[in-house]
Amino acid sequence: MAVATLSRLTYTYPGATQPALREVCLELEDGLTVVAGPSGGGKSTLLRVFNGLVPHFHGGRISGSASVVGRDVIATPTRHLARSVGFVFQDPELQTVYNVVDREVAFGLENIGLPQREMAERIDEALDAVGVEHLRGRTVRTLSGGERQRLALTSALAMRPRLVVLDEPTSQLDEEGAAMVLTSVLALIARGGHAVISEHRLDRLVKQAHGLVMVGGGRVESIDPKAWRRPQAPSRPPRRFALGAEAWSLRGASAGFDGSLVLDGVDLAGCAGEVVALSGPNGGGKTTLLRLLAGGLAPVAGTVERRPGRIAYLPQNPTALLHRPTVRDEVSLTLERTEEGGLPEAILDELGLASVALRNPRDLSSGERQRAALAAVLPGMPRVVLLDEPTRGMDVGARDALISLVARLRDQGAAIVLATHDVELRAALADRVVHVGQGKVVEAAPEAMRA
Repeated sequence: MAVATLSRLTYTYPGATQPALREVCLELEDGLTVVAGPSGGGKSTLLRVFNGLVPHFHGGRISGSASVVGRDVIATPTRHLARSVGFVFQDPELQTVYNVVDREVAFGLENIGLPQREMAERIDEALDAVGVEHLRGRTVRTLSGGERQRLALTSALAMRPRLVVLDEPTSQLDEEGAAMVLTSVLALIARGGHAVISEHRLDRLVKQAHGLVMVGGGRVESIDPKAWRRPQAPSRPPRRFALGAEAWSLRGASAGFDGSLVLDGVDLAGCAGEVVALSGPNGGGKTTLLRLLAGGLAPVAGTVERRPGRIAYLPQNPTALLHRPTVRDEVSLTLERTEEGGLPEAILDELGLASVALRNPRDLSSGERQRAALAAVLPGMPRVVLLDEPTRGMDVGARDALISLVARLRDQGAAIVLATHDVELRAALADRVVHVGQGKVVEAAPEAMRA
């Protein structure tokens, strides 16, 4: 029996003129199903059908039928589906309720009235399965984006769902974390469970998938996973100018949270026209280093220096930047405040956002929202550019557009620092790779950009 069956399902969000899903006919069999396709094509909407958020939470118009784990999605309240369907969202920052890791994992178990002893056993089991035992007792606000992603998966697995649905679960994870997520999902399947994962990076997943579903323009098509071919790696844009003078530096800089040092006595500097890529494990200090450079965090020791000029900073959670009514308004605000001139359309076209320029950025898909945040911080002539996991949620075309944009800013003399687990992005842009971990920074060998 199929774990999920959709028949001629059409769904339209409130106020939308076009359906997000069109006449979807789909059966999900046992094992792992991978969902892929371009940003804004309907992947997240499809996934939210499986736990009833579409239509019960989002509203809108729906026709056709959908059955998941033997329940009629349209007739079954989301709170009932949640007992059988675990869900991990694209934005783990928006999924936490409590401020302590252990309490967060217990939240769903408390809601179903699980006895205290069994609850403790499930928490231990889930923390171990996802490899985050070391986060026990940590406050959520001190976690990196990748650690929050793994926490969200831990909370879902603690419920022992029959079906777990993950929307871009490895977009911010290091290699170890991504491997652990897949291992824990495969363990669930081995125990008789089922899994649906939406991703843009398919290399690791397709090898284990029983099914591959392509979503685009609201249309859904099932294909043989063996038919998938890896897209060509992005090319490296040629450098047009030599490096300039030193643009930023950390001298003996230390920083941390709650009395614990995340960076300890760091010495590092970068030049105008240089792209420095930060690599390293989740929680290793990459985001802390970027926040030091951005001025959002003061060092507890040492100094931070930057050359005069605008600093453009993209945090891990792009939603925190977006608060204007339209994407175009976000770009216009930056141009007005910087008094650098120019029209919003220039960078909107560059990032492929012209078609959504008049939409509210919070109504966009994760990948589109990421590009909207980039458009909001990068117009004009920033002198220092700091990007934290900039390809999060991006499809191949969007990543290529980002590479071209960063290369242009580099050639205009901007000093660029990007923290990323995207190996192909590093290979296409980095002049240097710096490994950040255990409080220290180490220059990586050139071949590390391609490893």
